[in-house]
Amino acid sequence: MNNFEFKNPTKIIFGKDSIKKLENEIPKDAKVLLLYGGGSIKKNGIYDQVKTALTKVEVIEFGGIPANPEYAVLMDALKVIKDETLAIY
Repeated sequence: MNNFEFKNPTKIIFGKDSIKKLENEIPKDAKVLLLYGGGSIKKNGIYDQVKTALTKVEVIEFGGIPANPEYAVLMDALKVIKDETLAIY
């Protein structure tokens, strides 16, 4: 057996109008990486709600992620993270 430590500080906020609470959950000096797939996030209005909730922080977008993305897509996202010096919480 291997020794290891695992920390998963995930907070899930669920329910009507939950996206509006994003503003209070993100540090003011944060850069946010907004990851999304095809067009449904824009068609259903979620994209606009998220962008509105995040107006006080810098948002870096990485869109067009296909279902079951290939390794190359992951590497492209990783490059954005490094180039934008994004912190991972």
